[in-house]
Amino acid sequence: MNLFRAPAAARALKTLDRSLFLRSLPTSAACVKENKFISKYRKQLEKTGEILLLEKFDPIAADPDNSLAAQGRKCLILNPGLKASVPETWSDELKDASRTGGVRVVPFEVTIGYDMWSYLDVMRSVLPEDLHGEIPVGFNTAGHVAHLNIRGQYLPYKYIIAQVILDKNPSIRTVINKIDNVGTESEFRTFSYEVLAGPDDMLVEVSEAGCVFKFDYSKVYWNTKLGTEHQRICTMFKPGEVVADAMAGIGPFAVPAGKKGVFVWANDKNPESYKYLSEIVKRNKVTEFVKPFNEDGHDFIKQAAHLVLEASQRGDCAIIKPAKVSRSAPPEKRPKPIRIPVPPTVSHYVMNLPASALEFLHNFKGLYHGHEKLFSPHTETRLPLIHAHCFAVKADDATPLDDICQRIYNEIGVQLKPGDAEKEGEVAIHEVRDVAPAKRMFCATFRLPRDVAFAPRV
Repeated sequence: MNLFRAPAAARALKTLDRSLFLRSLPTSAACVKENKFISKYRKQLEKTGEILLLEKFDPIAADPDNSLAAQGRKCLILNPGLKASVPETWSDELKDASRTGGVRVVPFEVTIGYDMWSYLDVMRSVLPEDLHGEIPVGFNTAGHVAHLNIRGQYLPYKYIIAQVILDKNPSIRTVINKIDNVGTESEFRTFSYEVLAGPDDMLVEVSEAGCVFKFDYSKVYWNTKLGTEHQRICTMFKPGEVVADAMAGIGPFAVPAGKKGVFVWANDKNPESYKYLSEIVKRNKVTEFVKPFNEDGHDFIKQAAHLVLEASQRGDCAIIKPAKVSRSAPPEKRPKPIRIPVPPTVSHYVMNLPASALEFLHNFKGLYHGHEKLFSPHTETRLPLIHAHCFAVKADDATPLDDICQRIYNEIGVQLKPGDAEKEGEVAIHEVRDVAPAKRMFCATFRLPRDVAFAPRV
């Protein structure tokens, strides 16, 4: 039995009327003689499938007899298929409980309110049947904000879609819709939006990887769906290494890395991102490891290796204070701060700008020209790993991989083939996520080739 049949009056609503989703459901209840046996009978009737089990519904209610309810007596609400007046619809267990006087089966009426309807049940009631195939269900979130991308035939219903999302997701207070900008993309990956439900409050707070990020979602880039990718990349960093994050945003790679003792030179061209990144670094107490920059990504890639080398030569280091020490301990027994020196070379470059990151790769030509002795075979240090995010066509064959390799070749003049990033001449291409029906996000990771790193500066 479908308890959530669409009310005829709800079809094609443009404004939500919650009262239309209120209905009464005639059923039965097993009134328990002694409350101490509630758990016993509930288990029995759940096994026989006779308890009414619905999301957000408590099948235990007060006895419908007011005098017994006043004494605190309870009942178990049963499925509509069971009729109080027709014992033939009961299980043997229920018949036995009734015969022994443990329960009495009586008619009962359940009120099904709007709060018990799921988002999809409500939307199937409201939207015309020809729109049921692709009901908008996915959305990005940033703190209390839900970010939709409603298009086409669903636009006339955008306000009611937003209101139902707000109702069915307690953590959401504001619902916005991205406004189509005719295919152009903001330099800082921000977007125009309209508020569909709730206040126009875009100052959000997000927790990820044990770090807290507070920012204005309308002024910087953030994508909660990339949390797994942030973590995947960060696991490759080792404490004491240097990471140059060329398009750092507000620090989803940089700040968690700093938490694990990784030095991060974190850059973003957006002044707002730089502002919030600086605040987030302080708030998460990673100032010893994370250094924010506000430069153009092309310039930063060229400068970062030199800045890190200079910092190492100056003797820059992170100073980690010991845990709380008793004031009564003599000075000679108090642990001294730990000094972690900045190494002379960058171990990783992160380039999380999938729309154009591969177009920045030519900046690595001559990155370490004149500093060959910093690396193998003169030392045990290897050239940095490059992690470049990019978009490519979605396909099950080698088309996207070949395309990415060709685009890398166009920038650095070295032909790589899909494979293991630790092997010379190969690039590991990781599928991150689908971003559109025919578009997928990837991450290309490869070791900077010697011919590129030590080439003459252009």
